[in-house]
Order: sequence, then structure tokens, then C-alpha cells
Amino acid sequence: QVQLVESGGGLVQAGGSLRLSCAASGRTFSRFTMGWFRQAPGKEREFVAAISWSGGTTNYADSVKGRFTISRDNAKNTVYLQMHSLKPEDTAVYYCAAQGVPGGNYDFWGQGTRVTVSS
Repeated sequence: QVQLVESGGGLVQAGGSLRLSCAASGRTFSRFTMGWFRQAPGKEREFVAAISWSGGTTNYADSVKGRFTISRDNAKNTVYLQMHSLKPEDTAVYYCAAQGVPGGNYDFWGQGTRVTVSS
């Protein structure tokens, strides 16, 4: 099992920045591909970004490319999502998740942290 705890959400004005953190415990964190997802009110949960176990490969949803950066510190068992140039449409609950098997499903999820971007 892997336990994931997100933090860093809050209220920010459009154009501002936030950094989300996701602290992991349990099974060996460094072996997992990690992802960030978000769910806006009334919408389906959507993919935001992912990072390979080594940090060498990242990918992003088109809507956040150039504004968000995913990174990880395996020594601290933590994955980050740095968000810049935030827009009201970025308002959502953000979740981090871990793939139990490389290339497989995201089997482990955090409880989410809320990000609200005011216009």
C-alpha cells in the first residue's frame, strides 16, 4: 500500500502561482510513476501531469503545458506540482496518484487539495 497526502492548495488570484506537494509513505516511492489529476465542480476528473520514477520523463495535459511543472524528490518521498499563470479554469480539487505497476493504472490516490483561482 501507498499512502498519499496532498498539501499546498488554496485561494489565489488569476495570474498567480501555487506549489502543490504530495507526500508518500508505505511502499517504495521511488519505483512509482506519479501523476497529478484534477476535478473541477461538475466535471470529470482529468489528467494534469505525470512523472516517471526517475524524473526523467514527464508529460502534461495540453491545458497546462508551459504553465505547470511536475517534479519529484525521491529522497523526500514527495512529488510536486508547480503552477504558474493560474487561470480561473484551473479551479479544482487536485489529486496525486501512484501507478502500482509501471504503465498500469493509478492504483493509489490521495484525498485531494483544493485550488481556487479568482478572476
